[in-house]
Amino acid sequence: MEAQHRVRSVIENLNDFDYRSQFHHELSALGWHLGHCLYIENYWLHEVLSADDSLTKGLDQLYIPEKSYKPERGGKLPELKVLISMAVEYQKNNVQLLNNITTNSAKRYLLKDAYLQNFILQHYDQHYESMQMALQQRALKESYSGYRVTSPLRAQQPVENTIHIKQSEQTIGSDHVTSYDNERPSHKKLLHSFSISIRPVSNSEYLAFMQDNNYQNKELWSDEGWQWLLDCAVDKKITAPEHWRQDKNGHWFGIDSNGAFDLEHSKTLYGINYYEACAFAAWCGASLPHEHEWEIAQKKQLLENTCTAWEWCQNRFYPYPGFKAFPYDGYSLPWFEQPHYVLKGGSPHTQKNIKRASFRNFFGPDKRHIFAGCRLVYT
Repeated sequence: MEAQHRVRSVIENLNDFDYRSQFHHELSALGWHLGHCLYIENYWLHEVLSADDSLTKGLDQLYIPEKSYKPERGGKLPELKVLISMAVEYQKNNVQLLNNITTNSAKRYLLKDAYLQNFILQHYDQHYESMQMALQQRALKESYSGYRVTSPLRAQQPVENTIHIKQSEQTIGSDHVTSYDNERPSHKKLLHSFSISIRPVSNSEYLAFMQDNNYQNKELWSDEGWQWLLDCAVDKKITAPEHWRQDKNGHWFGIDSNGAFDLEHSKTLYGINYYEACAFAAWCGASLPHEHEWEIAQKKQLLENTCTAWEWCQNRFYPYPGFKAFPYDGYSLPWFEQPHYVLKGGSPHTQKNIKRASFRNFFGPDKRHIFAGCRLVYT
């Protein structure tokens, strides 16, 4: 399975320090992701379908997130070579099992239309993206004092370039076999007319927001957003996206997992949280789209650059009418009651299995490490 190899290949190139280190307080050690994905794969294919816990017994204390304190995960991992060897063996066997598996148990529904195969595949893909976040955070800890920008980023005032969608009743969500429980059931919704930007916000447009001193303009920020800025200022004043830095000439550059690079004018902005996205939208006299507006515009193939950054939506993550947790309670249910906001689209690290209009990503409003930007809506 390509998704298995993709996650494993990240780990194979690490040293023991990077394998075990936690590079951001919101992210697990890189090695833990491989162990967790392997555990989940074995859990569903062996423990759930065949009542065989020989591959998972006792490992829940490390690989079930609720049972494992994130900062301690790296130190509890097996040796790097041992985990890779286990992964190669188990993943190979599990691919063969998936191709031939049958069951007469009450769990037969998990195999209908290859649901479980798709579930495991997407689980790997989501953790691969989390690993890319960790790799970027590792890079951000390095010094780039010698880097010099060769093509300085220029500010550009945002231009309202939108497509208008008239009021109509639309189908929200998806009942496709690949859909997660929070995308279901599909249902009808009356959407009022709106105009949505064809493209997401660019680096140059966000630089204009920064140069207008809007990180100091309280009027643009929600009460929660302004408090977040004040709290952050105790340790480090926030004045730019997560991965932006300035060279000695004052020019902004970016840092990704490969190191420093010149920011391109028209490239999609990422590295901001929900509060920053809302403040930028307010500065433009606009707002963030509701996830339904974004979803319908994308289903109509009206949006460009939809997988260049996750895009913050204005609404909180919530259960659709008739929601039922599946195949377990923990994927969506615990997060509905917390202040998580929906993101749509995807980043350059998002895999094709997740790039669907109905997919609902969700994070707390203060998160900046998640490759997120925004798109605007005008009324």
